Amino acid sequence: MLRAIRAQNYETPTPIQLEAIPAVLAGDDILAAAQTGTGKTAAFTLPLIQRLMSTPARTDGKRRPVRALVLAPTRELALQVGDSVSRYGAHTSVTNVTIFGGVGMGPQIDALRAGRDVVIATPGRLLDHVSRNTIDLSSVELLVLDEADRMLDMGFVCDIKRILGLIPQQRQNLLFSATFSKEIRDFADRLLRHPRRIDVAPPNSTAERVEQTMFHVERAAKTELLADLIHRNGWSQVLVFTRTKHGANNLARKLARADLVSAVIHGNKSQNARVRALEDFKRGKVRVLVATDIAARGLDIDSLPHVVNFELPNVPEDYVHRIGRTGRAGASGEAVSLVSPEEKPLLRDIERLLGNRLDVRASDQTVMTSKTESSSNRVSVHSEQTASGHSRGTKRDSVASNEQRAGGRGGMPKHLARASGGASSRPAVMGKRAPPNFKDLRMAIGNVKWFNPTKGFGFIAPENAGKDVFVHVSALQRAGIGALEEGQKVEYELGDGRDGRTAAENLRLVD
Repeated sequence: MLRAIRAQNYETPTPIQLEAIPAVLAGDDILAAAQTGTGKTAAFTLPLIQRLMSTPARTDGKRRPVRALVLAPTRELALQVGDSVSRYGAHTSVTNVTIFGGVGMGPQIDALRAGRDVVIATPGRLLDHVSRNTIDLSSVELLVLDEADRMLDMGFVCDIKRILGLIPQQRQNLLFSATFSKEIRDFADRLLRHPRRIDVAPPNSTAERVEQTMFHVERAAKTELLADLIHRNGWSQVLVFTRTKHGANNLARKLARADLVSAVIHGNKSQNARVRALEDFKRGKVRVLVATDIAARGLDIDSLPHVVNFELPNVPEDYVHRIGRTGRAGASGEAVSLVSPEEKPLLRDIERLLGNRLDVRASDQTVMTSKTESSSNRVSVHSEQTASGHSRGTKRDSVASNEQRAGGRGGMPKHLARASGGASSRPAVMGKRAPPNFKDLRMAIGNVKWFNPTKGFGFIAPENAGKDVFVHVSALQRAGIGALEEGQKVEYELGDGRDGRTAAENLRLVD
């Protein structure tokens, strides 16, 4: 195994590896908090392989039993862990298989029948194999829950409980999470026995080498600003986060009009499409990768320079997960957040978690796009107090104080820093192309007609007296189910539901 470690250019263990590896080898249960890029995967795969090598398997002589089970929330993370087990165990007799949905079960069944020491799986596909009697979990000695916080967020609790009932009670348990939330602590109390607690990444920690930038911008101007930042700063590799699958697809279409080749990764994409999108992004065939939070978990991208929060996440901890995609393993990175007025409550939640305000790199400024009576674009630049203590003031329709650096690294785009005069003028953001038509965001306002919290769905009566719009509980933002009352005014995006009918997405309350 040392040969494989040297091949990966490992010389010094990371903090999580220093603490976790001896504990795993000693047979202890572990509750560990570690962010992406800390060497977390090697922290459990290396000692896992060592333990399997040093203790003989209890076998019936027919095939290798499954001795170690690793559960991961997404296909991408499962593949990443499986790749690590293969690389570190390349010169050992330890075998493994990775099983996940979105692909045929045939090759997975063949591997399981042949016998594998380690199974890395997503919960849903693992239970599919259980129902088909194609896997036997009665010999599992070691259980790993990787990114357990995300598995709970994704609603895998019931699946995990079923799986726990299928494996021996006498086993070693390793639980890795990005946070020590109350839900994780409660879950760990039921699962782990006298665990070693390892905390190398507090829940509010962000990578020290990640330069964080925030722009306040109207939602309708976000795509324009994003395209301009990418073009003017010459960003060649950008990971952009949206909240919904529909939003990801919509953004990719808009970026294409701005001459930005992009790929999309979300839960509705097939495994082959997701792998192809990621490979194209890594190889530079596409400049922008647009992803949802769930699909992006486990993405393994070395030296990613830029992450953009096109929309802030609903869960504050997801902000930490997102920007953790850059600035990994000591490298520097840049994270940019585009914050619309309705996202300010989400911003406050993030800042409360982090314990400090997010700052714009050099001159903490707010970019707000508003419409004049002549329907021209007028830009207001508000100077806010910065971390260095600059005074708060306001400038309207004037050139930003740092206009000479606009368009440079971290500077405001020139077209947003330029004052607009009395005549109507539209900034040339996309070369000779006209700015995108933001009307196809399909925003709407209506009133809740009825909502059944037990069934998790209801209908909205549009303000324009059109056909009632279906709304599912998944469309609710941080308002929660309890805030939806009959007659409550709401704002929402129109998307396509699974059955093809129009459905509400990103629903927000209107005061």
